[in-house]
Amino acid sequence: MNQALKLSDRIQFLPVIHGSGSFAREIRHQLLSLPCDCLAVALPPEFKQTVEEGINILPNISLSCQIEQDGGMNYVPIDPSQPVIMGLRVAMQEGIPRHFIDWSTENYEKRSVDFPDSFALSKMSYEKFVSTLLLTQKRPKEKSQHFWRARWMAYQLHQLEMDYSNIVFICSILDWPWIKEAFDERLEVSPPQKAEGLPALQGVDKQTLFFALTELPYVTYLYEKKRQELRPDNNAPVDGVKEILLRARELFIKKHKVRYHNLTSQTFQILLQYLRNLTLMESRLLPDLYTLVNTAKQFGGDPFAIAVLEAAREYPFEPTANLPETLSLGIDQALQDEEGAKPVNMKNRLSETHFEWRTLNLKPEPDTKSQEKWQHHWDPHGQCSWPPEDEKIENLNTHVREQTKLLLSHDLARTEKFTSSVKDGIDIRDTLRHWYTGDIYVKEIPPSRGQVEIIVFLFDPEPEPNKYNWCQTWYAEHNEESTLCFYATQYMDDLIGPGIGQATYGGCMMIYPPRPIPDIWQDPRIRFSETLEERLLEAAFFHSKEKHVTVIAPCAPKLAWRRLAKRYGKKIIHIPLKRFSNQTIEKVRRFHVLNGKNIRSYAQRFIQDL
Repeated sequence: MNQALKLSDRIQFLPVIHGSGSFAREIRHQLLSLPCDCLAVALPPEFKQTVEEGINILPNISLSCQIEQDGGMNYVPIDPSQPVIMGLRVAMQEGIPRHFIDWSTENYEKRSVDFPDSFALSKMSYEKFVSTLLLTQKRPKEKSQHFWRARWMAYQLHQLEMDYSNIVFICSILDWPWIKEAFDERLEVSPPQKAEGLPALQGVDKQTLFFALTELPYVTYLYEKKRQELRPDNNAPVDGVKEILLRARELFIKKHKVRYHNLTSQTFQILLQYLRNLTLMESRLLPDLYTLVNTAKQFGGDPFAIAVLEAAREYPFEPTANLPETLSLGIDQALQDEEGAKPVNMKNRLSETHFEWRTLNLKPEPDTKSQEKWQHHWDPHGQCSWPPEDEKIENLNTHVREQTKLLLSHDLARTEKFTSSVKDGIDIRDTLRHWYTGDIYVKEIPPSRGQVEIIVFLFDPEPEPNKYNWCQTWYAEHNEESTLCFYATQYMDDLIGPGIGQATYGGCMMIYPPRPIPDIWQDPRIRFSETLEERLLEAAFFHSKEKHVTVIAPCAPKLAWRRLAKRYGKKIIHIPLKRFSNQTIEKVRRFHVLNGKNIRSYAQRFIQDL
C-alpha cells in the first residue's frame, strides 16, 4: 500500500468517491487483504444503529433518515454499491469493530463536485487514481461545516489510535488531505452539534429506487445476485448494460406482443458501438441512464426506450423486511406514504458527485382510466385508417406484385446454346451440365403473361379465433388504394389515444385495382373453408379474375390451401415471409384504427413507430 495513504503506523486511509460501484469493489478487496482490527467511517455516531440494521436486511434497500431543524431530512442510503456501506458490511461479516467518527450537525451541508469516471479503476491502480485526484482538491472554507468535520475526524482518529493497532479509515476523497493535515498538526476542534432526534430507518418505494441508488437498480441487483452466487463481479457495470438491453427486449416483446422485430444480436452490436461512441463524446467510460435510453430510442423508437427505462428501474428482490414508513423519492425530495403528506427536502450524505438532469421526450403508454374514458366516447359508426400506414402496406403490395411478375416470367424462361447474343444472361446450370462439350448456354426470359390482381398476406398461418376476433372488409378511399379484407386483433382492447385504437393483422387480402365486393366474412358463397386463413384464401380464389394468386406466408402452402385453389381453378404463387425483414413485417402488421377522419389531424401525437 502506498505510503501516501498511511496516516500513521496504526492508521490506513481508504479515500473513496461516494456512490461509486468501482470504489465499493476496491474497498471490499482492500479490507479483505489488509490487516484490520478497527474500521472507522466518516458518518456521525448517531447513525450507527440504523445503518447497521439496514445492512442486516440487505438486499432490501432502506434509508437512515435524520430530521433537520427546517423540517427536511439528511439521510444515509443503505446501498450495497456505496463504498462506505460495503466497508461496513465486510467488517460486520468479519467481526471487526466499527466506529462512526464524523462530526454531528443539526443541518448537513451538501457538496457537489465533478469527478472522473471511476470505472478507470478497472485498468489502473487504486493508489494512482486517488493520488491523481489530490491535485484537484480545494481547501474547505474557513470555519465552515466541512472545515470542522475534517478536524473532528482527525481528533477521533487520535482517540482510536490509543485502543487499536491496525485502523482502516474510509472517508470521502474530498476530506482526505485536510484530515491528514489536521491529524499531523493536531489542530483545534469544535464540539459537535448534537441533533435533537435520532435517525430512523425507512423503506423506499421500488418505483423510485433510481433516486436512492448510485448504480442503476438493475445493475445493483446483478451485483447482489453475483454476491449470493459467489461469482466475480469485476465486469458487472459493462455486463449490466447488456443485461438491461436483453431484459428490455423481453419486456418490449411481451408488452407489445411483437412477433417479428429488428432487435437482433446484430442490431444490439451496432447499438452498443453507437452507445460507446456517445459515452466517449460525453467524456465518460460508462453510459449514464440518459445516454442509454436515448440510444434505445434512436434504434427502437419510444416503445423500446420506455422498455429500457423500465428494465433499468427493476430491482427483482422481493422485500422481506416490514419497515414502519416508506418514502417515494424524487430529485432531492421525498414524499411520505401518508394521505395529504407534503414533499420534504432530502440531502444524501453519501452523494458528492455533481449530477445534471436532462429531459428526454418519450410518449408513455396510456393508463387504464384513460382507456376506459376513450372507450366510453368511441362512436361505433365512425372508422377509418391512418394514411401513413396505408402507404406502407401499399408500397409492400406493389413490391410483391413486381416480384410475382418476375417469378411468372422465370417460369417461361428458355435455355439455348450461345451463338451471337447472351440475351438475358448466361445459364450457369446448363453450361456446367454440358461442360464436356465446351458450349456456353444462355437464357431468354420472355415478358410475363397475365397480371396478379389479388395478394394474400398470412402473417399467422394458424390463427386463434379468440385472438383474431375482428374480421373486416375495408373499401378503397381512392384509386391508389386496394380493397382490403383482413382478420386482426380487437382494436378496442388497445386504445392508445382519444379515438385511436391499435390492432395487429393476422392475415389480409388486397385487391388491386380496387373494386367493391361483398363482405367476405358474411358472404354465403364462401362456404368450403373452416378456419380464418382458409376463408381469406377461398375469398381470394373466388374473387380473383386472374389465374394466379400470390400468397405470402411463413410456411409452404398446405394441402387444404391447394385443394381450395384447385376447386376454383386457380394457382398459388408462394413467396416466403422470411424474404422480408422482421422490421418491415412488424411495421406492416401493426396498424391503427381512427374513429373518423377528423382524428387524423392529431393522431401523430399518439401513434408511435416501433
